[in-house]
Amino acid sequence: MKYFLRFSSLLAVTAMIGTTAMIVDAQTAFPSKPVKIIVPSAPGDGSDLLARMLAQKLSERWAQPVTVENRPGAGGVVGTEAAAKSAPDGYTVILGNAGSHAINQALYPKLPYDVTRDFAPISLVGSAPNVFVVNPGVPANTVAEFIALAKKEPGKYAFASGGNGSSAHLNGEMLKAFAGIEMTHVPYKGANPAITDVIGGQVQLMIGNLPPILPHIKSGKLRALGVTTVKRFGAVPDLAPVADTVPGYESLAWFGLFAPSAVAKDIVNKWHIDTAAVLALPDVKEKITQMGFDVVANRPDEFAAIVKSDIAKWQNVVKRSGAKAD
Repeated sequence: MKYFLRFSSLLAVTAMIGTTAMIVDAQTAFPSKPVKIIVPSAPGDGSDLLARMLAQKLSERWAQPVTVENRPGAGGVVGTEAAAKSAPDGYTVILGNAGSHAINQALYPKLPYDVTRDFAPISLVGSAPNVFVVNPGVPANTVAEFIALAKKEPGKYAFASGGNGSSAHLNGEMLKAFAGIEMTHVPYKGANPAITDVIGGQVQLMIGNLPPILPHIKSGKLRALGVTTVKRFGAVPDLAPVADTVPGYESLAWFGLFAPSAVAKDIVNKWHIDTAAVLALPDVKEKITQMGFDVVANRPDEFAAIVKSDIAKWQNVVKRSGAKAD
């Protein structure tokens, strides 16, 4: 009987060791199947551009397919909710941005998730200024000249955005509040159709992410008046900060990876390490810089602090401007 008990105990211990080994092996082997990066916006914007580059390089590094799934809607809420509610195994992450993971938290009184509770930051991937552009038909070459026009004819000008809650939406609301002007917000389903209509003259201006707008500035289809960082930016060195004319005006577009908060820390850490390794590749750094981004790869705790600070900032902007999800 004693022998049986000892043998049973030995079997139990062996089974526990085997189970633990399987768990460790599974985590060590991550990823062992296809991986998905959700982009909470339409193709062509900053999150999409960076996600596709990252997916290609991670797929090569991991020898597993890494796909990008665009889930636009409600200014990023649709895609962000899908990511928050995905299986917490590390096989679905989201490349969020200042709009989806900071502005929306400040703008919407009720969301089906909480950014700080339901997501584990992995790393920033890139950042870029927003840029203030107008249709060439607008008779303004500087921020000051545009503000003078808007004050002369209140309500005449409309600003485009990629949707409610996007950075372009709040950038316009911030300009209205800080400069004391009246403009109409025209939301679109994505940055590209918004940019297209500013080029076509259906809407007069946009203050959106630099990367998708930069080619149109270079071609002359859009006239740039300023950048939203407090200092000039390398990709557009001739543009003065909007803050030179409108004190306190500042907005940085950032893009980073998040996993559902219940994902194991070692898997989050692997995502972080491999993302940082990809971003350090010379060809990746060069291409990201050419698109108009600064390359950023920081620690999860550093990224979490940025998100928390940005939410507080946009809460203040929402309160001051009275911005609402139209």
